[in-house]
Amino acid sequence: MIQVRKKDKENAESLIRRFSRRIQQSGVLMQARKTRFQSDKKSKRKQRDEALYKVKIRKEINKLKKIDRFDNEALKNIKKRMNK
Repeated sequence: MIQVRKKDKENAESLIRRFSRRIQQSGVLMQARKTRFQSDKKSKRKQRDEALYKVKIRKEINKLKKIDRFDNEALKNIKKRMNK
């Protein structure tokens, strides 16, 4: 924990400036920003299911590309079918 005590004849602005400089030098702020949006690790089962889903979609996309029928609508239809 970072503490900054007010010196004799020190105004509030310089105290705040000194405090913010100490925070930056300590690295506390950087650590907080790094962990701010960090999410929990996915379970192995979820990772496997996502990988299988991506493989299935990629197969369908490649099949449609070969017959020259792939577009954004086709992609939406594929995703709808896979989710059911």
